[in-house]
Amino acid sequence: MNDVPDMRTEEAQPTPSDKKLRDEMVGSLVKMGAVRSERVEAAFRTVPRHLATPDVDVAKTYRVEDAVITRTDADGVQLSSVSAPRIQAMQIEQADIGPGMRVLEIGSGGVNAAYLAEIVDEDGLIVTADIDHEVTEQAQRFLTSTGYGSRTHVVTGDGELGAPEHAPYDRILVTVQAADIPPAWIQQLVDGGRLVVPLRIRGMTRTVAFVRHGNRLVSDGFELCGFVPMQGISENRIRLVLLHDTEGEEVGLRLDGHPEPDAEALRAALVTPPVKAWSGVTLAGNESKEHLDIWLTTVFDNLPLLAGKPAARTRGLVASISPHGIPTLVDGGTFAYRTVRATDDPDRFELGVIGHGPHAKEIAARLVEQIQVWDREHRGDRAHIQVFPAGTPEGRLPAGRVVNRPHTRITITWP
Repeated sequence: MNDVPDMRTEEAQPTPSDKKLRDEMVGSLVKMGAVRSERVEAAFRTVPRHLATPDVDVAKTYRVEDAVITRTDADGVQLSSVSAPRIQAMQIEQADIGPGMRVLEIGSGGVNAAYLAEIVDEDGLIVTADIDHEVTEQAQRFLTSTGYGSRTHVVTGDGELGAPEHAPYDRILVTVQAADIPPAWIQQLVDGGRLVVPLRIRGMTRTVAFVRHGNRLVSDGFELCGFVPMQGISENRIRLVLLHDTEGEEVGLRLDGHPEPDAEALRAALVTPPVKAWSGVTLAGNESKEHLDIWLTTVFDNLPLLAGKPAARTRGLVASISPHGIPTLVDGGTFAYRTVRATDDPDRFELGVIGHGPHAKEIAARLVEQIQVWDREHRGDRAHIQVFPAGTPEGRLPAGRVVNRPHTRITITWP
């Protein structure tokens, strides 16, 4: 470990204002259910997270839904961030970490490592790794200044390889979006250990809690999330195909292993009059569509995500916009995506579909039908996600959607 005394520096001593902000943050996290255990609550009350981003307004760093972007590339793609407190708490709770555990964090920043060090206490081990030396240098400065330098190892290297010099680990916590599960993560995790990873499956990212069972991983719950993409050997970014490229009101499809679209035909379809179809299925105002979307990507082969700037909705090009993207059924030069409308009940909304193109009515009807199937047969269910080594024969995979990646075969099944 680093030869730094494990004590709080003068810089890290809490002031009344940042202590008050931490207590308010924790109160909000407990109320929304992101913080559920005493260990996690104590850690979030203790770590002065604002010292990791000294150029950012202190109050912003303690807002539960605000991430702080710390690095972008030349194209504006976000490469590193300090995740929002809610996301950090959610992942740490998913990992079910206790005193004395050995934990590897892939994707460093310092704040999460400090939380983990608080939870595992003096008898545990925290290793935090990142491919970007500027990120690890910043993390090391934060951990040293806040008194966690002697309780953590900061490693600069490709996260695909893990950190074998300190393995095995009871828990591995990944804080960057991953499209695959490298073999090293499984090999360096004890059997029965937990891997928590923001896994991108057909464009949709969920932070999944996996338990290792031999050479496969079995999900134990997942949550909707958004993370910066992984860099290095495992980099596998989503491709965007623009359907409308006017600056400020762009509309496009995010492709993640989906068939190549007929972009010209879809651009023409976008400006055709919309066809609307309604399902009769309603949601409460605070009810997430994340499980519906996983169902839709299970049953449809060509379901990329529709993304766009807010002005595209104002302009009337699309009726719905989401930062996570909206599942969109594509068939040749026709596409259809889900939307909602108000009902007589102010707290409920009806799910529907908007189609564009020559076969809009038929494609919209197919999407509506599966919304109704989900409501009738799976609304109370949760998808089961498993990860098998690449090359696993079809006969050894459960029935359902199979997503093939270089290292693994990921399956999605339903009860």
